[in-house]
Amino acid sequence: MTILVFGKTGQVATELQRQADVISLGREDVDLSDPAACAAAIEAHKPEAVINAAAYTAVDRAEEEEALAQVINADAPASMAQACAAIGVPFVTISTDYVFAGNGTAPWRPDDATGPLGAYGRTKLAGEQAVRAVGGTSAILRTSWVFSAHGNNFVKTMLRLGAERDKLTIVGDQIGGPTAAADIAAACLRMVEVLKSDASKAGVYHFSGAPDASWAEFATEIFSQAGLNCEVVAIPSSDYPTPTARPLNSRMDCAATQAAFAIPRPDWRASLAQVLTDLDKEIS
Repeated sequence: MTILVFGKTGQVATELQRQADVISLGREDVDLSDPAACAAAIEAHKPEAVINAAAYTAVDRAEEEEALAQVINADAPASMAQACAAIGVPFVTISTDYVFAGNGTAPWRPDDATGPLGAYGRTKLAGEQAVRAVGGTSAILRTSWVFSAHGNNFVKTMLRLGAERDKLTIVGDQIGGPTAAADIAAACLRMVEVLKSDASKAGVYHFSGAPDASWAEFATEIFSQAGLNCEVVAIPSSDYPTPTARPLNSRMDCAATQAAFAIPRPDWRASLAQVLTDLDKEIS
C-alpha cells in the first residue's frame, strides 16, 4: 500500500519512515500554511492512504500566532481530508489531549465534551471538526505526551538536566499517558490498513501509553532506567506557570481503539527502554 505522510523530521513522521516504506513530505516539499498545496500533493501522488503527522505544536507561542496555527492545524488537515475523500482513500490525522479542559480524574472518552484551555488546543479541535465535516474515511487519533529518540521532547530534556543536576523540581499534578512516537506510528499504520477495507471504522479515537503517570513519575522512571542519580521533587502546576495552562487530567480511555483496531495501550516504560537504547546507539 502506498502511504503518503505529511511530515518528515517530526517524532512520529520519523518513526513512520523507520517502520514502513512511505512517501514522506517535509517543509521543503509542501507548505502546510498553504492548504491548497496539501491537496495538490495528494492529487499528484495518488496514494492509497494518507497520514498527517505534521502540526503546529508550539503550545505557548500559539497564543501569539493563533491564525497561523489555525491554518496548519485546522485548514490544512481539512484540505487533506477533502482530497482523500475525492479519490476514495483513508486519511488518519493525529490530534491531542489538549482538546480537553483537563478537569476531573476520569479518563477522557472520544465522545466526551471538549474544552481546550488555549490556542493550540482550539486549533487542533477546529481541525478535528473540519475533518469530520468533510466525511470520507477519516480517523482522528488523539494522543499525549509524545517522546522518542528524535527531536525535542521530555525524555531528552530530562536526560540532559539529570546529568547536570542532583535535584529537579517536576510538575506532579498533571496526569497522563506518556506515549512513544514509535507506538503512535505503528498505531497509525494499523489504522490505515483497517480503514482501507472497513470504512465503518472512521471516527475519533484515543491512544496513549500505560500506566497513567505524572510528569514527576515519568521523570523518576527516566532517571531510574538511565542510571542517573537525580532526585525528583514533585511540585504543583501553580509553581511552574506557563503562558498557556496545561490540562491537569490527560488520562485517555483507549477502549474504542482496542475494539476497532486491536491496538492495545502500550507500556510506556518498555517503550522508554527502547528509546534509551536508540539514544545509546546514536552516541556510540
